Amino acid sequence: MRIDLSGKTAIVTGSTRGIGYAIAAGLAGAGATVVITGRKQADVDQALSGLRASVAGARVRGVAADLSNASGFAVLQAAEPLADILVNNLGVFKLQPFAEIPDEEWTRFFEINIMSGVRASRAYLPGMLQKNWGRIVFISSESGLNIPADMIHYGFTKTGNLAISRGLAKSVAGSGITVNAVLPGPTLSEGVQHLVAPGGDHAAAEREANAFVRAHRSTSIIQRVATPEEVANMVVYVCSLQASATTGAALRVDGGVVDTIA
Repeated sequence: MRIDLSGKTAIVTGSTRGIGYAIAAGLAGAGATVVITGRKQADVDQALSGLRASVAGARVRGVAADLSNASGFAVLQAAEPLADILVNNLGVFKLQPFAEIPDEEWTRFFEINIMSGVRASRAYLPGMLQKNWGRIVFISSESGLNIPADMIHYGFTKTGNLAISRGLAKSVAGSGITVNAVLPGPTLSEGVQHLVAPGGDHAAAEREANAFVRAHRSTSIIQRVATPEEVANMVVYVCSLQASATTGAALRVDGGVVDTIA
């Protein structure tokens, strides 16, 4: 199978590093023109340089905007009014006992993990409807199904992603637009690396993360963390022309952590 997204414009939110960056690289490698986003111009510029260096012939551009609020989306939409592909990747996570999560932290997680995807989808769906073609992908998590006791606020938002993506898919029934959710499991993103090995040692971070999976996600079938590229591969397929019959789905890239056959 050769995935060719030439002529398509893809926006990936929260894409200056980690899973979002890997998704941007994968889409660029498939021929799409990719728009990356980040809060800081320096991070956007660095990511663009990295993509141009690592993906031959990459057509990429970036927008610096804080997508945790509506005004940030106004900046993004003014710079990029149309998209064929939208990947709602922006998100935050934090280990925190339930009793210690204040109201403002619940609100912050809701605004970033849920409302960023709502605002982006609302902004770009009309253009997709005019073309009768589009791809919207929400990056959820296996934590949306297996709510983690030490990140309840995170799990709650990731369950919300599943509800929104399914409902949005149904709302465009019969069109050429698909809406799906991709559910990564434990993944060795830059954020996870910093959490488990603050010194920046990639090998040490991988060892610690794999040990965490075996100890705390024992249902994992692969018994290791995934790479951001492994998650990105699923996203690129879902955005492809070949995935036209896949919509309203929750597609797991969790290494088998969720212990169900359905």
